[in-house]
Amino acid sequence: MVAPVRVQPVPAPFAGADDLLIAPSLERRRLQCYLALILADIAILLFGFGTAGYVYSGASGGWSALVRAQVLLPIFLTIATYNGSYSIKALRDPLSGSARALVALALSFAAVVFIAFYARTSTAYSRFGFSAGAILGGILLIVGRWKMRRFVRWRCGANAINELVIDDGGPRIDIAGSIRISAAGMGLKADLEDPHALDRLGLVLRNIDRVVVSCPPERRYAWSMLLKGANVDGEVLDDQVVRLGAQGARVVGHHGLLMISTGPLGLRDRVIKRAFDFGLTGLGVLALSPLMIAIAIAVKLEDGGPVFFVQRRMGRGNCFFQMYKFRSMSVTKSDSDGTVSASKDDQRVTRVGRFIRSTSLDELPQLLNVLRGDMSLVGPRPHAIGSQAGQKLFWEVDLRYWQRHSLKPGLSGLAQVRGFRGATDHERDLVQRLQSDLEYLEGWTIWRDLKILLLTARVLVHDRAF
Repeated sequence: MVAPVRVQPVPAPFAGADDLLIAPSLERRRLQCYLALILADIAILLFGFGTAGYVYSGASGGWSALVRAQVLLPIFLTIATYNGSYSIKALRDPLSGSARALVALALSFAAVVFIAFYARTSTAYSRFGFSAGAILGGILLIVGRWKMRRFVRWRCGANAINELVIDDGGPRIDIAGSIRISAAGMGLKADLEDPHALDRLGLVLRNIDRVVVSCPPERRYAWSMLLKGANVDGEVLDDQVVRLGAQGARVVGHHGLLMISTGPLGLRDRVIKRAFDFGLTGLGVLALSPLMIAIAIAVKLEDGGPVFFVQRRMGRGNCFFQMYKFRSMSVTKSDSDGTVSASKDDQRVTRVGRFIRSTSLDELPQLLNVLRGDMSLVGPRPHAIGSQAGQKLFWEVDLRYWQRHSLKPGLSGLAQVRGFRGATDHERDLVQRLQSDLEYLEGWTIWRDLKILLLTARVLVHDRAF
């Protein structure tokens, strides 16, 4: 961890650099880490290809594989350099660095295969040996990146950057791994007409990579002007960003615009999610159709009422859709608006209904909603418009409730696998699941969806599933 910047008492506003302890630069150390990663990747790939070739066809195969690895390495290093495999983010996050390095390896492997095919040299080497070398090299790259984590932290610390927080009388902000100083204690002031004050700030920021200033609103302009000339990534704390939920900013003409909303998924991610939903749901419907038919017959035989319960729910973009469930309540006692949540000993629930609700089998018809495109396999659970938490409608508890509808609702979600389901007797019952829904929206990946689906198996039978 880099030692905090400190200052001795300043007798005069024109004090020089002797009373300042400047943070050591991490730039040279980061370069050392980049070089170490490059050398490690080279050694790992040579070892991976050489070992695969030797195991497959002996010493001659090992030497031949090393020759092919030397053809691949320049392409790999070029791609890896441009895709961020050797970047600050890769130093701070081994998972990100590993993923980028694997992408570079896959692209360089494809490039070599392409070149060999058109040069008609593909018969000169073993395809299996080359492929095995790439696979082994990829596995070792991941292991190597995680092993290098200790070296990176030893040289550069956990953050790999010098991040400075200047407290100039604004709200307190805590950033993990950052250096924190008091502007008053350091003799720093946002005075655009005092060159000596600017010089003093410049000395403090000499080896800083990012600085955050917390100050009152009337001093934000001055600090922003100072940071623009400080050759550093600078940020000024403004809690208006939190109030509006701003995600970015831009300037149009003479006006500043804060971006306060954006679609959580781009076109590529929407295509992947829809393909995943459609393919898995289609297989699910085929596999579960005998069970669904049996449940439908049981529901019909109990009281002769309709098999399905159809209710209007709120979906993506705050638009209504018709959601299907197996009917679990008496026809005359069904609540189409969902004003009253089901309770543990709810007299409205039929005998068949009690079983299918306790096992979550009543939700199976929503697979049809997924095929129709109204829902997704994973997403925030759709609610009836009359649903209440305590004595309030859901959106009256927390206005952020509407944000959860930026994605299609799901059969299961992050809130459900965390156990937040069932009746919302208290406002906190909604807040808990809302926090999980908003967390899900922040960083969607197909792997996260798959993980949630696997975890859903644990909560199909649940003490709050009634």
